[in-house]
Amino acid sequence: MFDKYSRNINYLRLSITDRCNLRCKYCMPDGCGMVGHEDILSYEEFLRLVRLFTQAGVEHVRVTGGEPLVRKGAAEFVRALKAVPGVKKVSLTTNGTLLGKYGEALAAAGLDSVNISLDTTDPALAREITGSDGVVDAVRESLALMRSLGVPVKLNAVLLAETAGTVPSLARFAEEGVPVRFIELMPMGVGKYGRGYDPDLALEDLRRIWPDLHPVDAHIGSGPAKYYASEALAAPIGFIDAVSHRFCASCNRVRLTSRGFLKPCLCFDEGADLRALLRSGAGDGDTLDAIKLTVFNKPRQHCFDTPQNMTESRLMSQIGG
Repeated sequence: MFDKYSRNINYLRLSITDRCNLRCKYCMPDGCGMVGHEDILSYEEFLRLVRLFTQAGVEHVRVTGGEPLVRKGAAEFVRALKAVPGVKKVSLTTNGTLLGKYGEALAAAGLDSVNISLDTTDPALAREITGSDGVVDAVRESLALMRSLGVPVKLNAVLLAETAGTVPSLARFAEEGVPVRFIELMPMGVGKYGRGYDPDLALEDLRRIWPDLHPVDAHIGSGPAKYYASEALAAPIGFIDAVSHRFCASCNRVRLTSRGFLKPCLCFDEGADLRALLRSGAGDGDTLDAIKLTVFNKPRQHCFDTPQNMTESRLMSQIGG
């Protein structure tokens, strides 16, 4: 499925809930507000749409939230996604705190990979950021569990000013064979008012420990990370720096929110209300046409460097991280 700039859009990020069991201060410190059950797409509606997306060329589906594992039946939904013709990979992004409860079921369902979020290895700082105790230990246990189950794992960390000093300790997970990706704070939602840590400075920090850290042509999953390797590391370290180093020319993704809104670009509120189509009785043909038209009109690039041009006002948790 190609847009007007000849980008092949084959990756769907699918949010199944706005809700989360943490309150990360750059994401949803005050919660997500009350969302009626009827406002969220049912799993059956999601699966119907995924079948249409695969007809248009989508091959990789990533389940996100909010925190996707707070929604009942998430593992069974992963199993159902794996059974959709044309879906080659199903992955999950999670804060990791619930994998101890659901990890085995997800592995049995055929989950292909999981990204776990952790912004610092300092327990007190993690509590300040997330509003919860025990996050660091829970993530360490989840990493070990998923690896023992044979599910490939990556660790994601948002670069925040207050966590700059713990960047090296996060990167040391790569010594254990876990790819680590540092993500630049995006000026969305509460993130507009936060202070991020410059990815170039973070890379300088890491090169003081691993001087041979060098760019490598690694492709781990379908994401846009630029990876660096060292002889001392068993896995690469990546940077996803969408603001300072735009990579829109190679963007291959669209997002479907939990309320059924198809977003072709994070910066803008343009898209298609697929929930309205489904619930008004639209057939698969009309719905597929709406998907293709929205993808075709995907903007050339984001506008994070000129926030005044952004039209999107929703939190990332309401869009799908």
